Amino acid sequence: MDLNSPLFDRIRVKPEQRQERRETRFRCDAPGCEAAGEYRAPMGRLREGQYFCFCLEHVREYNNSYNYFNGMSDEAVARYLKDDATTGHRPTWSMGVKRGQASFREDPLRPENFADPMGLYRQRAHRARPQAEASPRYSAVTIKALNALGLDETAGAEAIKTRYKELVKRHHPDANGGDRSCEERLREIIHAYKTLRAAKLV
Repeated sequence: MDLNSPLFDRIRVKPEQRQERRETRFRCDAPGCEAAGEYRAPMGRLREGQYFCFCLEHVREYNNSYNYFNGMSDEAVARYLKDDATTGHRPTWSMGVKRGQASFREDPLRPENFADPMGLYRQRAHRARPQAEASPRYSAVTIKALNALGLDETAGAEAIKTRYKELVKRHHPDANGGDRSCEERLREIIHAYKTLRAAKLV
């Protein structure tokens, strides 16, 4: 094993001797006190995260006289305590409502409810609209029956009757010299015509 290999340069090794932790000592912040300020005390309501450093005697004295709500009216204290109990002083927003507009619950997928600088959502919505507008006015069974006769949704009663008669003549076994291979197609045509009659298109 080569101990001088560059692979060993990246291995962390625990130092043999622990370095003594050096504590930074502050002087007490009380006026005229020369003792070490080993105890932290908060500076006040408007100075969150900032602390005084006091000796034990002065930190006890400071804690006894400390008032977080100093300078606040009774109404402000009540409002602060209520806000603390409900939200913990975190910012809140009303749910589901965009300012100055209707609620998102009305139509959450409307393009104007989303920031769309590239216009991608708007293009998809325009593409989807013609399909939605061309929704069938007949049921799926009726459309299948029309397709079986080779017709579309615009066919009227006379066109359906004419097409039915034409297909029956073409696929009837008597017209095919007794060939029974067209019987299944004939059954399909008759069933389709009965479906259209039930739908009152004929």
